Amino acid sequence: MPGNNESVQSDQMRIRYGFWVVIIGLLAVVMVFFAAVAKWNTAGDVSAVVGSVTGVVGTIVGAFFGIQVGAAGKEKVENERKQAEDKALKLASHLDPGIAKSILDSFK
Repeated sequence: MPGNNESVQSDQMRIRYGFWVVIIGLLAVVMVFFAAVAKWNTAGDVSAVVGSVTGVVGTIVGAFFGIQVGAAGKEKVENERKQAEDKALKLASHLDPGIAKSILDSFK
């Protein structure tokens, strides 16, 4: 099934990009932490700077994963819709043409 192969590839891309998003986010927070420790001496100043950065990075990473989960759900629903449509077409192909016409006319 070509749709299934595409789904596997997109899942692998999500995992790969998700990994890099998390790594880059962690590196950004660690760099800001060390820069803040080097610049300020009080814990309050350091925590204020690091807290503001972690809030932004956390929001961006969370949004990324939220979008990815939504995309995965959409793909799953599209695949299920396609399977249901194929099943309905197979069933309809076995109907008597007169019955099929009356069923189709009832939808008008």
